[in-house]
Amino acid sequence: MNGTSLHIPTVETERLRLRAPVWSDFDAFAAFRMSDRTKHLGGPCTRTQAFDKLGEIIGHWHLRGYGRWMVADKVTDEPLGVVGCFYPDDWPEPEIAWSVFEQAEGRGIATEAARASLDFAYNTLGWTTAVSCTTPDNSRSKALALRLGATREDDFTTVDGMVLEVYRHTGPEARA
Repeated sequence: MNGTSLHIPTVETERLRLRAPVWSDFDAFAAFRMSDRTKHLGGPCTRTQAFDKLGEIIGHWHLRGYGRWMVADKVTDEPLGVVGCFYPDDWPEPEIAWSVFEQAEGRGIATEAARASLDFAYNTLGWTTAVSCTTPDNSRSKALALRLGATREDDFTTVDGMVLEVYRHTGPEARA
């Protein structure tokens, strides 16, 4: 059979594997997307909508050549969240985006995965800058952006009216 092939690279950190989503991730992903924890991401949603969202993660890789990974425990392969390079059509510029599932909260998982994503964006994709966006009331996400060295820049309003705060990450030369 001929057709399109898709390559999603795997990135490993000390504790994590950033990899392509697989079917066995879906229950954990759907539980997250159906929870109140996604109020900052336009959720919660239904299980069917969660399936569509997982498909969007994979499709982003095909359309942009980069995207978000499933964050998995390096030893157990348990799915812990989603992180990576994100650039929807209506976004002002490419973003490093993150979300972690409840069992990964407070363990430094998002920080470790986001740092690996920034390294990938700068060292592999050749980005010279990156932002992260968060809703004004998402204190944990704002704290992570600041912990990563980002500075608050301005606001961005999505086409569906969601106001997001924009945090600019230091460039690759400052991270070296």
